[in-house]
Amino acid sequence: MGERLGRSLRGGPGAAALPPLPQLWLQPLQAEAHPLLSEQEQRWCADLPSSLQQRYSSSRSQLRRRLATVLSLPPLEVPLHSPPAQPPRLAADHGHVSLSHSRGQLLLAWSPWPIGVDLEWAARPLLAEAVARRFFPAAEWQQLQRLPAETLRRAVLASWVRKEAAIKWQQGSIAQDLRQWLWDDNRAELLHLQQGWRPRCCLRLDDGWCCAVVGDAVDQGIWA
Repeated sequence: MGERLGRSLRGGPGAAALPPLPQLWLQPLQAEAHPLLSEQEQRWCADLPSSLQQRYSSSRSQLRRRLATVLSLPPLEVPLHSPPAQPPRLAADHGHVSLSHSRGQLLLAWSPWPIGVDLEWAARPLLAEAVARRFFPAAEWQQLQRLPAETLRRAVLASWVRKEAAIKWQQGSIAQDLRQWLWDDNRAELLHLQQGWRPRCCLRLDDGWCCAVVGDAVDQGIWA
C-alpha cells in the first residue's frame, strides 16, 4: 500500500514544489501567546472542554507554523483540516501530515506520501506482559515472553508506538487494527496480518522520548 500510494503522489500536480523527503519536528507543546488558528479551528477550540483547549490551540498553531515553511505559505493560508480527535489532513497536492503529543511534548510530521507518527515518554511505566498478552498477536508475544522485565517493558512500548503510527498511516482505528499489526523483531518488520502491508518504519529515541514514524522514506526523513 505505501509504495503504491507513494508512486501515485510523486507525479501529482505541484509535487515539484514540495520537499522530496518527510520532514519531522519534536518540540515542546508550549502555550502560544498568539495562536494561529483558522476561524473554523477557533470555533472547534471554543467547543472543547477548557482542559483541552490549550492543547488543541497550541498543537494546531505549531503545526501551521511548520507547514508554512514546508509549503511556502502564510500559516493561516495552509489548507489544513484538523478537527479535534480526528487525523489532520491537507488539501490535495499539498502532502500529508500527522501529529502526536504526550506529557507536554509534540511530534509533527509532513511527507509527500501518507505518514503516521506516535510519541511516548520512553520511561513510561507499563504493565508490559498484560498489554502484550491482550493486544499483541500470538506470534509477537512468543518472541517477547522470555525477556527480562525491563527489556520487556521497553520492547512492548516500542512495539506499541510503531503500531499506533501505522494505524495513523493507514487511517485505521485502534479498536479494529491494533491486534492486526505485528512487529517482528527478528526481521525488523512491521506487518498487517489481514492486508499484508509492510510499510517502512523508523523508531527514534530522542532525549527520553520514543518516536515512531511509518510511511514511505521515513528512514530518510529530515529531523529539525
